[in-house]
Amino acid sequence: MLIPAVVDLYYGNNDWRAFGFSALFMGGLAMAVALATQGHPPQATTRFGFLLVNLLWLTLAIAGAVPFLASSLDMSVTDAFYESVSGITTTGSTVINGLDQAPPGLLLWRSLLNFMGGLGVIALGLFLLPFLKIGGVSYFKIESSDIEDRPFERFQTFAVSLIGIYTTLVMLCAVCYAAAGMTGFDAINHAMSTLATGGISTHDTSFARYANTPSVLWIASLFMFIGGLPFSIMILILVRGRTDALRDPQIRVFAGYCIAFSILVAIYLRINLGMPFFSALTHSTFNFISIITTTGFASDDYTRWGPFAVACMFVATFLGGCSGSTTGGIKAYRFLVLFELMGNGLRRLIYPNTVQPVRYGDRTIDDDMQRSVVLFISAFFVLWAITTILLSATGLDLTTSMTGSLAALTNVGPGMGEIIGPVGNYAALPDASKWILSAAMLLGRLEILAVFVVFTPTFWGR
Repeated sequence: MLIPAVVDLYYGNNDWRAFGFSALFMGGLAMAVALATQGHPPQATTRFGFLLVNLLWLTLAIAGAVPFLASSLDMSVTDAFYESVSGITTTGSTVINGLDQAPPGLLLWRSLLNFMGGLGVIALGLFLLPFLKIGGVSYFKIESSDIEDRPFERFQTFAVSLIGIYTTLVMLCAVCYAAAGMTGFDAINHAMSTLATGGISTHDTSFARYANTPSVLWIASLFMFIGGLPFSIMILILVRGRTDALRDPQIRVFAGYCIAFSILVAIYLRINLGMPFFSALTHSTFNFISIITTTGFASDDYTRWGPFAVACMFVATFLGGCSGSTTGGIKAYRFLVLFELMGNGLRRLIYPNTVQPVRYGDRTIDDDMQRSVVLFISAFFVLWAITTILLSATGLDLTTSMTGSLAALTNVGPGMGEIIGPVGNYAALPDASKWILSAAMLLGRLEILAVFVVFTPTFWGR
């Protein structure tokens, strides 16, 4: 919070006081809690892990809302909490109008929330969710079998490597943006939200501002794609020299549907709208990688590209990147497991007594992972239906309700329709809708099951 305060001071904006107050208030509160809880830490049980994950993200969202409440934008509690949740979950949807005139410190704060959220998402996917056996392809299971039984033995090395790789990529992205024509301030902000696949921009028009600058769109596409890759692979390659880790099957699936959608829709735009092919490929690649990686940047109103493109965009909203990346969505490894299960099920209809293992590359998938994949996908669609109904009850139309709930659960950001489409935002929604969507964003970010389990009687039983 002190960083945006310094930025506002530099630009002569009085909002530095809001960040100074927020830093003092939250810092004092955090010190009081730290002093009050000195002593031996609680035992690291699975139950404690679930509780920790939920309370940590909720606490971060509440703390992130304080500067919005104290700022000159005069935001309500609902809007401040929504904006904070959107940033920390790397969803990227906004309730702020007039971003181009907003205080620079506040714009930087939104990007910093994305930056911190993206780092937290990677840690969640690499270390916590696999440990809790509800999702993710564990770094340690990819690394080697001798570490699986003692996964935190070299945790500090992995954590430092992760932070170093993530920060270096953000800095490299910012340099590339600046070289392509962005101002330094815009380059830094967009770099943080690009690697975090968060989609927060300093402009109301997002990347439509750079629609006529192909180099910016291709740079963004590249770094969004990198953000969608498993950071466990980057750690293995850079720390242990394990280039064989690139054979991870989910990378091929993720790259495959990014390439397929981009080329198909580029051809469609060339034939139906007469767009030059390079321009069509540039915008198609940028927007599809943005949606697939759940970033949410937009260089154009793709809802006007025609029914085929819109249908492809709708399907792309579900996909997501790889496990251990900064992306949301269902994720590539779950599709791999799901199709393996479907294939085995169909084979058993013909050969009922056959026993065939479900495989992920050259590894056999254990029952825990199979169960977690089926549970997640089932819970995802049930929750999507419930959230759509709840949003409709607040007065929203079906398109807004259905795509808004989907965009929140997958942490994509933009939905479809006139209100929350790629050229709109969530400011006009009723407060009740914003609270529902805030809950959905947190549920989607924590992979649903990590939240649901806390509300079961079994969790609190002995």
